[in-house]
Amino acid sequence: MAGLRIGAERSGPRRGPGAGTGSGPPYGMLRLGLRSVLLGWLLARVPTPRRNPFALGYVAVVGATTTFAMLADPDLVLRLQEASSSDGDNLLHHPLRALLLSGFWVAGTVWMPYLWAFALTVAPLERRVGAGRAAAVFATGHIAATVLSQAVVIAAVATGRLEPAELDRLDIGVSYGVLASLAALAGLLRSRGRLLALGGAALLLADQYTTDQDLVTGIGHPAALLAGVALWRWLRRVPDRRAHHPGAVAQAPVPAGAPAAPAAPSASGGAAVLDRM
Repeated sequence: MAGLRIGAERSGPRRGPGAGTGSGPPYGMLRLGLRSVLLGWLLARVPTPRRNPFALGYVAVVGATTTFAMLADPDLVLRLQEASSSDGDNLLHHPLRALLLSGFWVAGTVWMPYLWAFALTVAPLERRVGAGRAAAVFATGHIAATVLSQAVVIAAVATGRLEPAELDRLDIGVSYGVLASLAALAGLLRSRGRLLALGGAALLLADQYTTDQDLVTGIGHPAALLAGVALWRWLRRVPDRRAHHPGAVAQAPVPAGAPAAPAAPSASGGAAVLDRM
């Protein structure tokens, strides 16, 4: 037996420097696994046409109207925006047109902040509840906040507290839908993420109240947030679409009392560790 052990030691592979010190392949595989997990986590959250048809489609429309506003004749752009505005006068005479078209413009000619806003609010909401429900949340926030804020303006003009010119003040933008999506998304997050999302929304409102004394958005923005919160119960009944991974393999149900099939052996110990991460 001693001779066999000596022979095995002589014929065994030579160990290089650092072997047996714990800095060999297992740690390299763990680092590679962590990088793969992080890359997969990031890629799973990048908006794609398959995962986010509503968010990307809406951003494309807003980008097109913003580009048009930058390049077209300013008088033509102003006329189109006034026809699309959801101000009090348009709501009284052309409510459907005003509510629909006012959400396809942004105030000004810079739309990159809205791209990030959609990526951080509408897109993750859509990944969880689907394009149809995400569009319903966006539309609910846009319509509810617009109607409520302009109803206050109309009432104030009727009672003489505001000038009649306030009924024709341009009112366009996507902020109501974005804020409603943020509030709705908060209801689907865990407690820490929910507090973070709602706290960020509260900071946005506080900054607005200290820097901008606009009556319409001062009413519309908190109303949009409340509209998103009001949809929590409805959205929580929806199964999380992220659980249905495209690469998942469906397994046949196991009959009652039948022994469970043994797990397939992994190719390496490192792969088994990564599967549990």
